[in-house]
Amino acid sequence: MAGSNDKSDKPDLAEIRERINSIDEQIQLLINDRAKIAQQVGVVKGDLASAVDYYRPEREAEVLRNVLERNEGPMRDEEMLRLFREIMSACLAQQEPLKIGFLGPEGTFTQTAVFKHFGHSVRALPFHTIDEVFQEVESGAADFGVVPIENSTEGSVNNTLDMFLTSPLKISGEIELKIEQHLMSKFKGLENIERICAHEQSLAQCRGWIREHLPHIELIGMSSNAAGARRARDEDGTAAIGPEVAADVYELDIMVNNIEDRPDNATRFLVVGRQLLASSGDDKTTILVSTSDTAGGAGVLHHLLQPLAEYGVSMTRIESRPSQRRNWDYVFFIDIEGHAADSPIADALAELEKTSSLFKVLGAYPKAIG
Repeated sequence: MAGSNDKSDKPDLAEIRERINSIDEQIQLLINDRAKIAQQVGVVKGDLASAVDYYRPEREAEVLRNVLERNEGPMRDEEMLRLFREIMSACLAQQEPLKIGFLGPEGTFTQTAVFKHFGHSVRALPFHTIDEVFQEVESGAADFGVVPIENSTEGSVNNTLDMFLTSPLKISGEIELKIEQHLMSKFKGLENIERICAHEQSLAQCRGWIREHLPHIELIGMSSNAAGARRARDEDGTAAIGPEVAADVYELDIMVNNIEDRPDNATRFLVVGRQLLASSGDDKTTILVSTSDTAGGAGVLHHLLQPLAEYGVSMTRIESRPSQRRNWDYVFFIDIEGHAADSPIADALAELEKTSSLFKVLGAYPKAIG
């Protein structure tokens, strides 16, 4: 009687490998078929169209949501999304790679956000300031820009908010990025570390791990994690903290993964472009509003937001900033559920505009996926 350990019950390794080879061949053929069909978009659009004319964020969001709905494992949703993003990125780049400006330098979390949202088949262009990112997108030198807007522990990025007061750019998307901090260097062994160079925020976010494992190490604050990674590349005894992309850019080895003290720390980024988007079916709208009446404080705000409540519109975030028009005058940045062109949101915004001294739809865009 054959037992459960009978070798005849086990699958043949050679047969498994042959099946994998056959599946790989089919996958490759299908990817090339998809690329050929994507080329037909270029034929329809015409030879004069640029990469940004082919790219439709709302359509991409719809495709990715379908990927999530179809996924039954064993691959995790996160991995399946990453694969499809890269396929779409490569297919689009056949025409011409998208040019994506981001808050640099290379090796930052913002660059990681670029690749998460657009895939790696783009030209990622680092700029020194958030202002530069906006300027380059406005001029057409970059197709889109990626800038930080808020961190789950540090709060809002005011410089990004303030740019929308004067910029004509629109929000084309959002990216939610889990902040994973890695210890990296060009050598092996924690005993060889004399100092750690990183941005002050990253040092603070990893202070518990450092206190436990490297309590006597010198900590040096840098202008960015990328600057710390450059120093780790060029200096003996120096390690850095930062995202995986920093290790890739500066040719460092990751010594210890995920040394952050809070695993739930995340940063939200905005994608800025030059046009408002059509509805994707699961969207968010951001508006900028203000009132000329500076008296009354919270009462004025309640009156200003009343149309949202009357039409049952869900508000998910509100942030105030000085209007830069006069002292003690404020504007409000408001995120709401849904697309600005859809009812009842369009009706609520029309009423809100009537009671506002300043009203702008900054963007209606797909919610972050994955």
